[in-house]
Amino acid sequence: MYAYLKALHIVFVVTWFAGLFYMPRLLIYIIEANEKPEQERKAIQNQLAIMLRRLWFGITWPSAIITLFFGVIVLIDGGWWKLTFEKEGLWLLLKLILVVLLYAYHYSLHYLYRKTISGSYPYSAQAIRYWNEVPTLLLIAIVTLVVVKQWTSFLWVTIGMLLLILVLFAAIRLYKNYRKKHA
Repeated sequence: MYAYLKALHIVFVVTWFAGLFYMPRLLIYIIEANEKPEQERKAIQNQLAIMLRRLWFGITWPSAIITLFFGVIVLIDGGWWKLTFEKEGLWLLLKLILVVLLYAYHYSLHYLYRKTISGSYPYSAQAIRYWNEVPTLLLIAIVTLVVVKQWTSFLWVTIGMLLLILVLFAAIRLYKNYRKKHA
């Protein structure tokens, strides 16, 4: 039974991440539509708002809740909770801290969703492009900790993530410059 519960947990993690990855893209498209003529802007933003609502409440939120539900069951049923504060379980404690940060990121997207639906755009499309990289970094760290099960791997993952952040930010800037030149 444990293997099935774990499989369900992983399936809903994947669907949750699909929402976390796509949500900022839709927010970016809605913000960028502000540069269009009014009739085109309204049509684009109305359609994207429908997609945003369906993604957020039909996939992302339910997946986040079900992921948490199955995650707690797997933690308890698999006996993993016993390791949490042991030396050999430091990787698990770090993973749980990163999961809490991931839920904080989820709530930040909910804030952006509410603002966007109300017609308020607190951040630029460029800022959201940067913010869109957060779940990628958390995913890499969490998966590495779960697979390797060593807290020292977190150190190497952190170094690797910092390098990845630099590469991602450079790529985002290059893309922004490319769009300016070819707009």
